[in-house]
Amino acid sequence: MSKANVVGQRIKGIRESRQMTVEDLAAAIPGTKNANVKLIESLERGDLVPSLTPLLQIARALGVRLGSFLDDQTGQAIVLTSAGAMNAVSRFTGSNLGEGKAELNFHSLAANKTDRHMEPFLIEVGVHDGQPALSTHEGEEFIYVIDGEIEISYGKDKYLVAAGDSIYYDSIVPHHLHAAGGRAAKIIAVVYAPF
Repeated sequence: MSKANVVGQRIKGIRESRQMTVEDLAAAIPGTKNANVKLIESLERGDLVPSLTPLLQIARALGVRLGSFLDDQTGQAIVLTSAGAMNAVSRFTGSNLGEGKAELNFHSLAANKTDRHMEPFLIEVGVHDGQPALSTHEGEEFIYVIDGEIEISYGKDKYLVAAGDSIYYDSIVPHHLHAAGGRAAKIIAVVYAPF
């Protein structure tokens, strides 16, 4: 497993600390148990670049916040992230299947913050090939575009968000975010997902 993508190791560690088998965890998340077992095993081995929606479902089933998979959990009340200090990158695909290259590179802006309710990230958004697969999860998302443009498919609507623009939406509505205009973009995203 690459150093940059330790999500699977953290899922396995939390699952084992809860004395859950892969099958127990698979039964606790939406979808078919067999498909969930395959997904969890692939994530834990590091064979799969995950997408955000199944990670949120796994986090909820384990009773942890999404950030538990993305930071080192040493825990502080105040966290200052200086420019250039965001070394850790978690890579995600933009689809539920998690196959292919990483489309989203997440840099946590609050690693080590204890008991947080929001997950702030700097995200490098790659160009998406093909038809976007919409995903849904509980919570809300706030997006601010730093560079480039992104297109957000939200239900049946599409929104073009340019540098300097922001958008806030309920993430229970099926949605997908990808770079627009044929070039990568950079955004600040704050994700709230209750657990």
